[in-house]
Amino acid sequence: MNLLHGNALLALVSAVLWGGGDFSGGMGVKNAGGRMGSALRVVLLSHAMSFSVLLTVAWLRGDAFPHGAPLLWGLAAGVAGGTSLTAFYVALSRGAMGASAAPIPAVVSAVAEGSPGMLRMAGFLVAGGAIWMIAAGPNPEAKAADRGTFWLAMLGGLGFGIYFVALKMAGVTGVIWPLATARMGSLSVCSLLLVGTALRDGGGAKIRMTRTVVGWAAATALLDTSGNLLFITATRAGRLDVASVLASLYPASTILMAAWMLRERPTRRQGLGMAAAAVAVVMITL
Repeated sequence: MNLLHGNALLALVSAVLWGGGDFSGGMGVKNAGGRMGSALRVVLLSHAMSFSVLLTVAWLRGDAFPHGAPLLWGLAAGVAGGTSLTAFYVALSRGAMGASAAPIPAVVSAVAEGSPGMLRMAGFLVAGGAIWMIAAGPNPEAKAADRGTFWLAMLGGLGFGIYFVALKMAGVTGVIWPLATARMGSLSVCSLLLVGTALRDGGGAKIRMTRTVVGWAAATALLDTSGNLLFITATRAGRLDVASVLASLYPASTILMAAWMLRERPTRRQGLGMAAAAVAVVMITL
């Protein structure tokens, strides 16, 4: 039970940090122009900052570089995470929060670790409904979401689900190197995507990499990296499904950040979603 509580607490703190990181990333992309090229640059900058710190910490600790399956899982996590984060930031800057990432790791955990129990399964369903209510609320500061934005949000949710599973698999060797190798994967795939985007646009897209954008990217790096490290620790302390579902409540933190920073009032639907999220947390952690 103590492991479950520790697992759940770490995942919830991870959700808070991820939500703040997503808000910062979305603001960075919005200030940089709100295009795919803008999102790729913000992700690359924040992940480069994160990778340099992780590499330094791993070197100072003397942690051995992973090999074999953990290394491949880490790189796969980075490819999935970098792609989905880029799609998510573009969607967020246009007013769409994104789909839930929890179903994929929940299914994987049920197969690998057995049933979580009826009460927790019910809690997972309540959490999924809560995420939907929170994420579906309109954002008066953003443009109305079109079909392309909707599919970007869906891609973000699917990619994050794969990311959760891959990061869990990479985390068997520790905490620092799994995230560092994930950053290697995300930096590689986002660099290739940026080159492709630049060739497609012919260099004509207006990208505003101002001091403000760099500041938002730095905030994203700090919050997102901290959330990821806590999530890996949570998966090592208990079940993947518990960690993934609770960490997937990050949209609530993003909405609260918008309310604080942008003076946006949550809608009634979002308020009900947050209440449902609180009920889901109780059901999952009992």
